[in-house]
Amino acid sequence: MSKPTPISGFPEWTPAQRMIEQFVLDRIRATFELYGFAPLETRSVEPLDQLLRKGETSKEVYLLRRLQADVDGPAGDDALGLHFDLTVPFARYVLENAGKLQFPFRRYQIQKVWRGERPQEGRYREFLQADIDIVDRDTLPAHYEAEMPLVIGDALRSLPIPPVRIQVNNRKICEGFYRGVGLTDPEAALRAVDKLDKIGPARVAELLAETAGASEAQAKAALALAEISAPDASFADAVRALGVDDPLLDEGIAELTAVVETAAAHAPGLCVADLRIARGLDYYTGTVYETQMIGYERFGSICSGGRYDNLASAGNVRFPGVGISIGVTRMLGLLFGAEVLTASRSVPTCVLVAVTAEEDRAASDAVAAALRSRGVPTEVSPSAAKFGKQIRYAERRGIPYVWFPGADGDEVKDIRSGDQVAATAGEWTPPRADLKPLVGGAGV
Repeated sequence: MSKPTPISGFPEWTPAQRMIEQFVLDRIRATFELYGFAPLETRSVEPLDQLLRKGETSKEVYLLRRLQADVDGPAGDDALGLHFDLTVPFARYVLENAGKLQFPFRRYQIQKVWRGERPQEGRYREFLQADIDIVDRDTLPAHYEAEMPLVIGDALRSLPIPPVRIQVNNRKICEGFYRGVGLTDPEAALRAVDKLDKIGPARVAELLAETAGASEAQAKAALALAEISAPDASFADAVRALGVDDPLLDEGIAELTAVVETAAAHAPGLCVADLRIARGLDYYTGTVYETQMIGYERFGSICSGGRYDNLASAGNVRFPGVGISIGVTRMLGLLFGAEVLTASRSVPTCVLVAVTAEEDRAASDAVAAALRSRGVPTEVSPSAAKFGKQIRYAERRGIPYVWFPGADGDEVKDIRSGDQVAATAGEWTPPRADLKPLVGGAGV
């Protein structure tokens, strides 16, 4: 077999990086559960008609098809695709299981998703997301939109990563403003403004004219709105200074003010009102969020989401919700690339039990079993080589302790300091800092 060629966009971490990822997931999961979110996992595939409800995503969906399927295209049960986010499958799950759920329903979901993007730094075709959502039946109070940044702020602050800033906006502000200036297609205007960071204001103005029918004055007003940013509720005064009136605009200002003020009371500096944040996905109807790591702003958002009122609905029954998603693989990929996340060792093992001779391996196995029964990660030396060679094996793998069984009593050696003491497997315990690998962030 020839040497395999890596497939771009499908990351495979080293064991040390995978341990860091698991540490990050454990911290995120713990925070989600502190806020009362229950775990959920949904299937990896969804009907294509459901996946394509989310807006401009058709080019990114991976089709699922049997090898011998009809080459003319999928039909019926074969019309399946891999999910590209966790919100669409969650909405479907709520509709299918509404009779079994207690509302408001709070869930977290940590799963891989697949998206046919062009791979680049921080962007992958297979990646892990960590989502939280709150849905209710018929109506969802706006205070849940203010809760989302608190959860995410606590989750990300628990990690050894650079500080983050959550940019928040409200789609009602944008839509109400656009209606107030006479634009008849606010969704097209939103999609154009969402490209501001990518293509710049001049091209966005052209796009507003081409896709939303904006006049020069209307495009100028839309760009003026997008330039408003403030770390507090003063953004509202800046919006009103533009002289546009609309009931939906007033509603959005009130909701965004509550989000910003709630976040400021919980964690000053966490949120900033940024009215260029539009989120180009069609189903958002209220507050929207994007999150940047300080120092990594050029890579865009690592965590985003928003309020949606119509994604989960069937007939007259509606389940409005609000959710936000941490792009775990995206965040870790950027930090691994910058070499700022480290693990204190590359294996979980805390103790290597030496083997004095192959015929005595059973004694070493018994020591290892005793240590493991007390929660100490332990492995037995792969060979009965000279003790110096067994110690070097432990050093190469970052294992801090080597255990030496002896007829007159056992001893354990800290191979970093050289200290060696008598010990029994039923009583000896390593320092807490050595029990498991420590994850840290260089310069964070």
